[in-house]
Amino acid sequence: MNDGIDIRCLDIEEFDQNVEALASLLHACVLDGASVGFVVPFSLEESLDFWRGKVRPLIVNGEVVLMVCMLDEQIVGTVQLCLATMPNQIHRADVSKLLVSPLFRKRGIAKALMFELERQAGKYQRNLITLDTRTGDKAEPLYHKLGYEKAGVIPNFCQDTHDPDCLDSTTYMYKIL
Repeated sequence: MNDGIDIRCLDIEEFDQNVEALASLLHACVLDGASVGFVVPFSLEESLDFWRGKVRPLIVNGEVVLMVCMLDEQIVGTVQLCLATMPNQIHRADVSKLLVSPLFRKRGIAKALMFELERQAGKYQRNLITLDTRTGDKAEPLYHKLGYEKAGVIPNFCQDTHDPDCLDSTTYMYKIL
């Protein structure tokens, strides 16, 4: 990529070397309002626990491909290609945790991560990509621009990141590669 942006897949050793940076990125995004499964208060330790306890085993088992965007040797974005599907769904994969640091948005990082995710999906013979995003979220127009189609909306799907009394809808999307 240009402008010093580098998208790469992390193996388990690289993951272990960068887990604190990944935790800091997730922490910053959640505090900025990202609806990625967590609510505030959300500590850096909780973020580390997520990466070490939930994501690491999936990488070890080959169920997740973890991509990061490096800018000047700093992780500024990440996305996961989830390959753990049922036997009758080995043609598809899910997108999980597309995160871009609030300090580095509007630079094409999310788009670059998604292009690499789709390339990786092809390597694993996955030709259907699915995802969900908070309805009306900043990412929804990006997914549309990248060719993802809306499959439907589920109301009251999850708590708002900052307001547990508010329930957000989620939009399910897909793309056939």
